[in-house]
Amino acid sequence: MRTALVTELVTDATRARFAAQVLPHLGAAYNLARWLVRDSHDAQDVVQDAMLRALRHFEALRGGDARPWLLAIVRNAGFAWLAARRPDEVVLEDDDLDAVMAAHALPDDPESLAIRRAERREIDAAIAALPLVFREALVLRELEELPYRDIARITDVPIGTVMSRLSRARGLLAAALRPEAARTGT
Repeated sequence: MRTALVTELVTDATRARFAAQVLPHLGAAYNLARWLVRDSHDAQDVVQDAMLRALRHFEALRGGDARPWLLAIVRNAGFAWLAARRPDEVVLEDDDLDAVMAAHALPDDPESLAIRRAERREIDAAIAALPLVFREALVLRELEELPYRDIARITDVPIGTVMSRLSRARGLLAAALRPEAARTGT
């Protein structure tokens, strides 16, 4: 029903511009949503909701790159989804993140291919285990390769906070992937 109402209100010209400017970033939108909600099916729901929001508010996009604009909408849709279904994951103040960091600091031949696949699964699991604000910053920077400025705009925090979150995320990721190095400081 909601989809029908949105599409009725959108002109053909707007749909064409939306398709040209926003749809090329659908993969990035899904990637961010998947990492935020940690489930591919739920991520599809989040992206669908975000795309409806984006289409409904497409006229608000004035020039510039549509990718950060769309990812901000996906982020907001993901947070709304999490708040409704897993509220304990969403509410974290930056001051509380040190305690969260401590709690989450976990200790071409077929053989090489198997090792790389196992390492990739371990990295994916370590990223998925990060607290939401760290996971989000890491995905936007390292996987989506967005500059700090765009990440700050998407997450609605200062660039310094983005840098801090990335540093903490990388530290947690390193500790999870090499727990013995984190304990010895090497």
